[in-house]
Amino acid sequence: MTWQNAIITRIERLSPRVKSFLFRLPEPMSFRPGQHVLLRLTAPDGYRAQRSYSIASAPGTGRAGELELAIERFDDGEVSPFMHDAAQVGDEIEIGGPIGGHFVWTPEDGGPVLFLGGGSGVAPFMSMLRHRAAIGSRDPVALVFSARSREELLFFDELSELAVSGNSFCLMVTLTREAGAHSFRAGRIDAEFIAGIVTAMKMPVRQVLICGSNPFVETAAEGTIAAGIDPAIIKTERYGAADVQAEGHRLPAVKCQPRRPL
Repeated sequence: MTWQNAIITRIERLSPRVKSFLFRLPEPMSFRPGQHVLLRLTAPDGYRAQRSYSIASAPGTGRAGELELAIERFDDGEVSPFMHDAAQVGDEIEIGGPIGGHFVWTPEDGGPVLFLGGGSGVAPFMSMLRHRAAIGSRDPVALVFSARSREELLFFDELSELAVSGNSFCLMVTLTREAGAHSFRAGRIDAEFIAGIVTAMKMPVRQVLICGSNPFVETAAEGTIAAGIDPAIIKTERYGAADVQAEGHRLPAVKCQPRRPL
């Protein structure tokens, strides 16, 4: 695996627990939408912690010189608290990759395709949809985005713009814990909901991709199969527990090896 010191060029808060980090790469990277990279931190005593993050940016026409990662804070993790509490624009962070070849999709793979994203699990779908928009694809795509509340709908403005562009992209949002009145669907996704989406697409779905926390992926996969989708065309990716690398060693909340260039 190739490692390089990427420089943080932008940090943007997407939700109370998720920040977007834009990294400039010394060596441009080729990747497919849906792949991820490893972000590695090194403590002064040499201890290392690393975490895998899906790439949210599009690959571009060739080798990308910048990457966007949407990093959710896990309080019991080692990498995400450092990134949220200590990392600043101008810092160097080790990035390795890209890795993963199963959970990928490009318009060349064909459609219709159904994406099911829970929380920050929408990140790899952003890479796929941005790439799709960049090349002008009209392959039918539907994204079901499940979040706990309106303020946790990551990239919502951009997704809304894609949905009204008239290029065969459909966005459906469901909120599971929003207390106030809203115009979105309320409740968790289930087989009946997914079956309705598949019917509305009016063409046989060629692929289903599901990304989110373990509970979300299990529920979504079970609902998709119950809706009559062939399990052979379902791909899943999970996140969460891997952010805890080892017990008994926490990276300090001060600058360590992730450093600013001279």
